[in-house]
Amino acid sequence: MRYMVFVKMAQDVGEAPPALFEAMDAEMGQAFADGSMILAGGLGGGEQIVELRLADGAITTTDGPYAEAKEIVGGFSIVEARTQDEAVEGARRVLELHQQHWPGWKGAVEIRPIWGPDR
Repeated sequence: MRYMVFVKMAQDVGEAPPALFEAMDAEMGQAFADGSMILAGGLGGGEQIVELRLADGAITTTDGPYAEAKEIVGGFSIVEARTQDEAVEGARRVLELHQQHWPGWKGAVEIRPIWGPDR
């Protein structure tokens, strides 16, 4: 089963420490090598965000940054896992790396199954 994993954090969290980048590179390298990670990347924020919304028959476009936003999705991955528990455990390792290498960082990881014709 494939899962979409989102890493969410405050908009103004700042740049991650180099030690976290190194630890995440190692973790993701292993996950790509064993086939459990299909795709991953960081996501732009602030002024790079554009939202299209349909309401009351009209489509509106809103450009970021959004002052009212408490969190942004800073990164994503698509993982292959035998069970949801396995996907959750992988996400827990990501949070543990943040805890270890970026003291004081606050955020969340959200895991969602991907539904599709071949799933």
